[in-house]
Amino acid sequence: MAASGQDNKGRLAIIAGSGFLPAYVAEAARQAGEDPVILALTNEADRDWSAFDHATLGVGNFAGLEAAFRRYGIDRVVMSGAVARRPAWREIHPTWRVIKELPSTIRTLLSGGDNAVLQMVIRLIEACGVRVIGAHEIAPDLLATTGPLGKHSPSKEDLRDIAQGAKAADALGLLDVGQGAVSVGGRVVALEGAEGTDQMIERVAGLRAEGRISTRRRGVLVKLCKPQQDVRADLPSIGVSTVMNAKKAGLAGVAIEAGRALVLEREAVIAAADEAGLFVCGIDRGLSAEGFM
Repeated sequence: MAASGQDNKGRLAIIAGSGFLPAYVAEAARQAGEDPVILALTNEADRDWSAFDHATLGVGNFAGLEAAFRRYGIDRVVMSGAVARRPAWREIHPTWRVIKELPSTIRTLLSGGDNAVLQMVIRLIEACGVRVIGAHEIAPDLLATTGPLGKHSPSKEDLRDIAQGAKAADALGLLDVGQGAVSVGGRVVALEGAEGTDQMIERVAGLRAEGRISTRRRGVLVKLCKPQQDVRADLPSIGVSTVMNAKKAGLAGVAIEAGRALVLEREAVIAAADEAGLFVCGIDRGLSAEGFM
């Protein structure tokens, strides 16, 4: 069940990027009795929001964002969906609060990792007098649970790949670079960068086709929350495309962090994984290969 909005005085705003997540959060909010407002990001949001109160804003338009908060009586904000690029400094439309922090804001946009940028955006939004909450607080059913989601489970070899991939993903997250890694036969063969998960898996498929990765061993994709990540934004997520790309890359399955990763279109993901003969499982962070599930 999603958290009810009955005790909240103001309205909920959903800042929407691309993908399925903003739509799931919006519907979950409605089911909980909320009347959410969608603030769709220009050139990022890719859903039809005509059934909701909505406005379209540029990624760096903080002045427009604050005006929308006032116009709709917003007191809580969820940031959801993918954002493909950061705004150039010329695209930033600041409020007086943002102007005070403009030099550090520009430095963070130019050189900070994704988590640093998100923490900065959260800080600037909350300076407008609203509270930022996580998508999982509105739609907790999206959170991955511990253990296999479908009928397939990881083998002993897969568990070793999960352990190795988790170590790599954890180290990558500490650098604020990405959330995912692929391990094949105990060897880390790919780390997620700015291209995102699906493109990383496509690289693995290419390496496999070139003979640079063993065709006898399948391997596993692992996605973890960054150790220092603010869980109110950009939780690791998987969907049907993740499963289908994992199949194309010859992987045995996908492991994601239980309680801190999202499964979009859960039933469709399970059906796709079952049909492809892949496992999808939630793992507990920091456990040994034998103790993940």
